[in-house]
Order: sequence, then structure tokens, then C-alpha cells
Amino acid sequence: MIIRFLVSALSLGLATWLLPGIWLDVTDRPADAVLTILLVAAIFGVVNAVVKPLFVFVTSPVLLLTLGLFLLVINAALLMLTSWVCAQLGVPWGGAGFWDAFWGAVLVSIVSFILNSFVGNRGERHT
Repeated sequence: MIIRFLVSALSLGLATWLLPGIWLDVTDRPADAVLTILLVAAIFGVVNAVVKPLFVFVTSPVLLLTLGLFLLVINAALLMLTSWVCAQLGVPWGGAGFWDAFWGAVLVSIVSFILNSFVGNRGERHT
């Protein structure tokens, strides 16, 4: 579980670093940036755990019609919601708009998929 959380934090950090529309406003020390990204990953995890199942249920007909591609829009909305929650909590991280959140969600999904493939499944032991 901790490894998957760190994978999420790493993918969010990479999206923040690569995409100009997703920003992190911590200039003092690198340790502050790491702690901020870890906090953003925790907020993103809570948003994904609480809100995503509801979004998927409500939009299930659209998901079926688009063969699951609408999940990219849902993930973008969740990233925008994470940005809003961060703004409400005073966390210096955010995104500029929908398209930045969309490409950030695509990048986070790809990086998480690749890194999680090395981690393995829950309860499965790698030797």
C-alpha cells in the first residue's frame, strides 16, 4: 500500500514537472516540494477513493458507449477536484484548466500503470 502511494506521488510529481499548466509553488527547499507532492498524492488518493466510484456509477452509460475512454475525462475531473481541494487547504499545488488536468490525468495514468506493473498485485510476492 505504501509503495502504491509512493507510485502515485511519483506520477503526480512527474506530471507537475513535465506539464506547464500544473504547478507547484514551493521554491524554498526541495524537501518542501517533496512533502507537498506527498500531501497532494494523499489528497488525490482520498478523492479517488471517495468520489471516483460515484462518478463511474453515474456515467456508466457514457463509459460503455465510449468503451471506457470517458475515464480520461473522469480522471481529469478528479485532478481538477484535487486542485480545488488543495487550494482550499492552502497547499501550493494546482492546475490551470481542464486540458491541463486532462493531459495530467493521461500522464499520471500511464506512469502509474508502468510503475505499478513492477510492483505487482496485492498479496502477490515477487521473488
